[in-house]
Amino acid sequence: MTKSQDFKMLPCGIRGVEAVVADSAIVFGRHTHELFGVGLMDRGGHKSASGRGTVEAWPGDVITVNPGEVHDGAPIGSTGRSWRMLYFEPSIIVEAAKDITEEMHLDGEFASPAVRDKQLALAVHRLFKVATGTAPSLLQLDEALLSAIGPLLHPIPPRLSGIPAAILSARSMMDHDPAAAVSLTVLAHEAGLSRYQFLRAFARLTGLTPHAYLVQRRVHLARQLIRRGMKPAEAAVACGFADQSHMTRLFVRTFGLAPGAFAKVLS
Repeated sequence: MTKSQDFKMLPCGIRGVEAVVADSAIVFGRHTHELFGVGLMDRGGHKSASGRGTVEAWPGDVITVNPGEVHDGAPIGSTGRSWRMLYFEPSIIVEAAKDITEEMHLDGEFASPAVRDKQLALAVHRLFKVATGTAPSLLQLDEALLSAIGPLLHPIPPRLSGIPAAILSARSMMDHDPAAAVSLTVLAHEAGLSRYQFLRAFARLTGLTPHAYLVQRRVHLARQLIRRGMKPAEAAVACGFADQSHMTRLFVRTFGLAPGAFAKVLS
């Protein structure tokens, strides 16, 4: 078990799942995750602004986050808060959604960022216990996962993105190569807009400025490279950060763990 600024990443024997427990007064700036998150508040209060509205969570509440959802987070009061989370590769939740809805063409997302329900909280607690236990059986995992995830999922039909193709095209430039240096002029030209028009449209439609979005893409790329065995210093260079300390600050602000601590858990 590794501790970094009151965050602990627990060993998790299930492929595609990460377990984190935290007891901290850290304030998170606006950021995103590439994974689905499901967890429980254990102590204190937490306030977050997200794509699903502003929410407060208290002890016993189930908390969730969807991939790509721009959100922040701060403690309510001066004593901090504690929580535990499981982060799932999207494919795991997508498969669960297909099974639950029995409609292969339906996808799913978590409808509520915070839910107060004692039975659901017990199901999430059991899922966390199974996921962080020693060699859980496939039967245990499937039962725990579907019992906890089912009530949280909101089946939705595939829908067209609300982001215009021109903005998506510019955003894909950053997605394709986050480490590359790119200017607002180049992005705006790709979208066929003036720099000012592009800046306003991108922030309105994605919830982040182009620079903030690019930084998030670099942080997530660094996380992927470190997970694959790359050293943090090498990841910082590969992802286009000015130096390792810059990457570390942003990594902690996004994930709560320093890159070195994250790498140590994986080793």
